[in-house]
Amino acid sequence: MPEKTLPHETTTPEAVSTALKSGAGKPRSLGQDAWRELRGSWLFWASGVLLILFIVMAAFPSLFTDVDPRQADLRGHYLAPPNWSHIFEGDWFGYNGQGQSVYARTVHGARASIIVGVCVTLAVTVVGGFVGMLAGYFGGWVDALLSRLTDIFFGIPLLLGALTLLQAFTHRTAWTVSLGLATFGWMQIARVMRGAVITQKQADFVTAARALGAGTGRILLRHILPNVIGPVIVVATIALGGYISTEATLSYLGIGLQDPVVSWGVDISAAQSQLRDAPHVLLVPASFLSLTVLAFILLGDAVRDALDPKLR
Repeated sequence: MPEKTLPHETTTPEAVSTALKSGAGKPRSLGQDAWRELRGSWLFWASGVLLILFIVMAAFPSLFTDVDPRQADLRGHYLAPPNWSHIFEGDWFGYNGQGQSVYARTVHGARASIIVGVCVTLAVTVVGGFVGMLAGYFGGWVDALLSRLTDIFFGIPLLLGALTLLQAFTHRTAWTVSLGLATFGWMQIARVMRGAVITQKQADFVTAARALGAGTGRILLRHILPNVIGPVIVVATIALGGYISTEATLSYLGIGLQDPVVSWGVDISAAQSQLRDAPHVLLVPASFLSLTVLAFILLGDAVRDALDPKLR
């Protein structure tokens, strides 16, 4: 009696060819695994929606309001309370002590605050990543010199260092504030990069590339960097929200952005004396600032969980 073949045991050449063409059996890359984890994370989607909203607000404020944020009317709008019946006409969040629309200033203030946060994050990632990569790969006196330099800057608090440096500028813009924060904010990235490079430079694929005659630049950029960039991205994403709040703190202290620049920090600083009479003048920009910082922190947590296999 002939032996029966179960359906799931039948393997034809056509089935094998179809499986190979569809990519079945191929190992997924780190990026594919991370995206698969992110798609199922509510933290990623919640923070992503908030960040897209704020980024669109910063890039295209005219989509949200056509009111000039610097237009003042002290007679009719001095500290006027919110008027919920006119949502997009500038009355929604009331007016400040200059008779300016709080809603319009909040919308337009997103641009300066987010620009500072993004610019500082890019700068500290490049500088800190470069310093950490050199220290971790070469070791020896290079590592000792760069590590001691990092320790020196680490001993200076970010807020205090930026406050001291920005005192030298009589006219402070988003670019000068970014420079001040980036000067004292790259050390954590450098340490994270250094530790990751020290671990990866001992790997077999790096030894094989060196034996085949690959130069230092090729080894660093083609073999080591793709395998150490994950932790750096996580730290940079979480730190971005902190840089936005630090910019607001500097503006609150009168050392950050200045008029006529419209930013959340500037408005919070101007509203501190009006908190009792018109709390909405302070609460509205402070709430938007808090939501933005929270969104970046949540996004960083989601990316960290996706890139770290031990947290899955």
